[in-house]
Amino acid sequence: MKLKMGEVELELGSSALGSLRESNDILSDTKALQSRMAEDGYLLLRGVQRRENVEMTRRFLLENLAENGQIDLETPLMKGVIKVGARGAFMGGSKALTRDPKFLATVESAEIMNFFEMFLEAPVLTFDFKWLRLIGQGDFSGAHYDMPYMGRGTRNLYTCWTPLGDVSYDMGPLIILEDSHKSPAMERVRQTYGQMDVDRDHVTGSFSNDPLEMIERYGGRWLTSEFEMGDVLIFDMFTMHGSLTNTTNRFRISTDTRYQRASEPADERWMGADPIAHYAWMEGKTVTMEEARRTWEV
Repeated sequence: MKLKMGEVELELGSSALGSLRESNDILSDTKALQSRMAEDGYLLLRGVQRRENVEMTRRFLLENLAENGQIDLETPLMKGVIKVGARGAFMGGSKALTRDPKFLATVESAEIMNFFEMFLEAPVLTFDFKWLRLIGQGDFSGAHYDMPYMGRGTRNLYTCWTPLGDVSYDMGPLIILEDSHKSPAMERVRQTYGQMDVDRDHVTGSFSNDPLEMIERYGGRWLTSEFEMGDVLIFDMFTMHGSLTNTTNRFRISTDTRYQRASEPADERWMGADPIAHYAWMEGKTVTMEEARRTWEV
């Protein structure tokens, strides 16, 4: 099966694109989960969230999209078929959606909060700002770390990617670059790009939109999976990731939420009733990622 990241095709099962490892076999073993995270840089967990919660969240979001003329109402609502002319969007700044109890029922559920308390062996918090993404036909995310966007607090911070609907390969699921969090070949990337702060450095763009360039330069394979409602993919701040291209006529709806120990400092940009979010990233003179990578020699 050939899948796309941008316009680049990857063959599933080849040396370029493999499968994520599941970790449900160690779900109740804290030390084993911590070791797996250190080894893989991610945890793929099936059915951690209650499917009925995710379905409620999905219905709430799709009803809102339908009211705004983005859903083809000639088809069943829960399929999320894109109305002709509608486009994908980043909706993280929409408090009407991301602060609603029907959304929080998934991303702040007892199931996910209890998991992180077990995994981190301490009381936890989640950022008040929630990232909500509507991935349209032809959309994808380039390869990047999360650290440059939320690295002002603890480094012991984790992203939880939650698909708000079943996601087949052709809908553009997340992909992770194998061993990118620890491989010697990427040490300079971690020490340059990984130390960047977008609001301080004004660097724009993903680290790369070419998955084959990443493999050729840094080694490893890209890893992915299909997902069902209730699954989550958790990874650390130095795990290189992106997404495949959504080649379907359905929206891929997903959310990224961040979790950490409550006792450790949190990035102030994402906390409070009215988070400031990125306040200077695109202000003034900006630097393209291509320019920055030449300077860093990565």
